[in-house]
Amino acid sequence: QVQLVESGGGLVQAGGSLRLSCAASARTFRWYNMGWFRQAPGKEREFVATINWSGGSTDYADSVKGRFTVSRDYAKNTVYLQMNSLKPEDTAVYYCAAGPLGTSPEEYAYWGQGTQVTVSS
Repeated sequence: QVQLVESGGGLVQAGGSLRLSCAASARTFRWYNMGWFRQAPGKEREFVATINWSGGSTDYADSVKGRFTVSRDYAKNTVYLQMNSLKPEDTAVYYCAAGPLGTSPEEYAYWGQGTQVTVSS
């Protein structure tokens, strides 16, 4: 089992940047594929980005492609989501998850508690 803790959220103006972190507890972290998802008020949780266990394969939602970058640091058992050129529509609670390399939240077994990102116009 793996425990995940997100951090780095906050309030930022449109066009600004934030870097989210997701720290994992398990020493087996390096074998997990990791995903980032987000959920805005009144909406379903949606896929943002994934990175595979080796870090050699990433995938992004069309809405964030070219603006967000997912990466991982094995020494720190941490996955990052660098978010640039933020837009008000990026406002949501962001979650990291560990599991298979899919884009559906239902595929992931382990979740963090989420971190709020608010982008003002």
